[in-house]
Formats: sequence, structure tokens, C-alpha cells
Amino acid sequence: MSTVFTKIIEGEIPGTFVWRDELCVAFMSINPLAPGHVLVVPIEEVDHWVNASRELAAHLMDVAHTIGLAQDQAFDCERIGLIVAGYEVPHTHVHVIPTTDMSQFSFSNAARTIDPELLEQWASAIREELRSAGATHVA
Repeated sequence: MSTVFTKIIEGEIPGTFVWRDELCVAFMSINPLAPGHVLVVPIEEVDHWVNASRELAAHLMDVAHTIGLAQDQAFDCERIGLIVAGYEVPHTHVHVIPTTDMSQFSFSNAARTIDPELLEQWASAIREELRSAGATHVA
């Protein structure tokens, strides 16, 4: 059975994408911990990140780094945080989060709902910074 992330990747469920390449995608979280929260997700369904190949894991971190640099320019934040938790959806994903303090790392503070137009505004800001940096896989 496909995960919810596979359904998003394949277009069965809407997603607000900022990145797409042959190995992974990045899209806006619908339960953001902070403005600009992005999920970097492999196209291949891998449940636990340690079961991903070293090459795939390295690629996910490289993409997360690229997204993080764009977020750092696009949002008023102090740091870009990463979380690889793996409990919410059985499909490896890296949370890339523009943050201003540690409280933004608590999933209990995640937005329950979010306006799709706001997600698109955040995604547009990230895409703009990615393009400015010369990224070639902007969604």
C-alpha cells in the first residue's frame, strides 16, 4: 500500500512542491512547526532512514542543505533546523525548519491546519531563493 507521501509525490493528493529530482522531492508541510517548514522525501518508499542506501541518505541531506540555505534567505529566522523522526508517516522524510527558538522543534506545537495560499507564498519565496542560487531542480 502506498504511503501518503507516495500519493503526494504521484499527484494523487495535492502537495506544494519546491524541489523535484530523480531521487527525491521537497514539499511544504501541511502541519508546519514554523513558517517555511519543508519535508524532503525520497521517491523510493523507505520506512526507516537507516535502511536507505548511503547514497540516498547523503542525497537527502544535500537537498536539505540546499533547501535550508534558501529558507535562511527567504525567512526571518535564526537557524535552520533538521528533524528526522520517522514516526508520523512510515516513509523516510527530513523536516527542514526555519526557526527562531527551540520551542519550534516540538511537534505538539505543529499547526493543525494551514491556509493553502500561505503555503504557496512560503513555497514561492523558497523557489525564488533556489533559482537565485542557481538550483536546477526547482519544482
